[in-house]
Order: sequence, then structure tokens, then C-alpha cells
Amino acid sequence: MLIAVDIGNTNIVIGFIDGDDIVGTYRLTTSTRRTSDEYAMMLATFMGMSHIEPKDVDDVIISSVVPKVMYAFRSSIKKFLDLEPIIVGPGVKCGINVRVDDPKTVGADRIADCAGAYYLYGGPVLVIDFGTATTYDYVDDTGTFCAGVISTGLESGASSLWSHTAQLPEVEITKPDTILATGTKTAMQAGLYYQYLGGVEYTINRFRKEIGHDFKVVATGGLGNVFYGDTDSIDVYDRQLIFKGLAIIYAKIQAQKTAQKSKGRRR
Repeated sequence: MLIAVDIGNTNIVIGFIDGDDIVGTYRLTTSTRRTSDEYAMMLATFMGMSHIEPKDVDDVIISSVVPKVMYAFRSSIKKFLDLEPIIVGPGVKCGINVRVDDPKTVGADRIADCAGAYYLYGGPVLVIDFGTATTYDYVDDTGTFCAGVISTGLESGASSLWSHTAQLPEVEITKPDTILATGTKTAMQAGLYYQYLGGVEYTINRFRKEIGHDFKVVATGGLGNVFYGDTDSIDVYDRQLIFKGLAIIYAKIQAQKTAQKSKGRRR
């Protein structure tokens, strides 16, 4: 059993992976104020809900973009499972060659998403993660991360809209029945949805224009499903891409360890 964890700015998502099967996924709000005991208690609760015992867990792998959470969360794994988690980052074999100006600045979640998309769906591929921020990451046919775009997430943009305007209410982010809105709420929903969708489609087309050839587009993230099915620009929506990517990275790390041991025995 492998526990895969993605620590994001808004949520921490946890997946329990048994072989090739994701047998349980859970989500909690990211908070820098929680202690290691609180994280351990939540992890124990989630494991209990999926009927998993601590003795069943072989390893834990974590991608994180929130350094302030890492000490407490890492400590919770050591306390509760007596394991040293694998942290995705520089120096960790991930199967993706990052060729940008400063590879260390590319978030571990983006690398995991790219690993999942490339090894499951092939390359070249553009990976779009609809999260707190929306990211577009291009991986070529050799598995090289060549370029990426970071933009405002839909929820972040929507929050800015109603927090900076006195008379506009907070609304549910959803696809409206029509763009011909006749009320404030539906007008906001139509504006948020269609303006954002147009931006997504334009960004994908711009990638195609500058790269000069076609590629597959794989989307993930909680809000990705809002747009998938309403555009021909997205080929695949995979909500569990981050867990699949972390599992692929873990398998590559284990294969590297096995190869090193085998090499050591031959010497």
C-alpha cells in the first residue's frame, strides 16, 4: 500500500494506492496551524474509513508547494506510521526532464501531473491543472518539460470579483444555462464561466501556434470537470492524475534503488 499526498495552497489531497488501484481519496483544508498530532489523527481517520491498517502501508510519497506545512505533516507520518516519507523535489527521479530557466522553481505537483500525463497518455502533451492557480505545462515527446504558464485560478478570480465589488454577491461557480443572463447572479456565472473558458481555449491554441505541431491536452484539478465536455480543446479529464503521477514517480524511485543494489552486488 502506497499513500500519495499532494499538499496544495488550498487543499491537501490524500490517496491510498494498492497496486494499480486507487482505493480511497480524501481532501482536507490546508492549514499551517495544525500540529503533527492533528494531521496524524486525520490520517488515521481516513485510513479507518478505507479499512487500512498502519501495518498495510509500505511507503508514503508527498508533493508539496506549501513549505510551512511540511514539518508538521512529515512528523505526523513518522509518528503514526514510523516511515520517512519520500518528498518529490530536486534530485528525486521522476521520469520527467525539466528544461526551464530554473527547474527548482517548478512545483512538485506540476511535475507529478506531468509524469502522470506523459506516461499514461503519451507525449507530446499539454497538462492543465485547474487548481488555486491554473497551470499549463508542456511536455514533449521525449518526456522533457519545456515550458509552462501560470494563471489565476477560476475560484481565485471569482473571489476577487465579489470581494472588490460592494453590490455583487458570492455565487456558485457553474455553467449557466445561457449566456443571455437576465439577473445579477446568472450574469456573474455567465461572465466567469465563458470568459474563463475562452481564455483556456486561447491559451491552448497559442501553445499550438508557437510549438508548431499538435499535442494531446490532459486536464485535471477539481474545476477541470466544469469545462471538460464543453470544449473540443481538452482531450482527457483525469481527476486522479496527481495520484497516478506520484505512483509512477514512486515506481521509478524503487526501480532505481533496485538497480543500484544490483550494481553494488556485482562489484
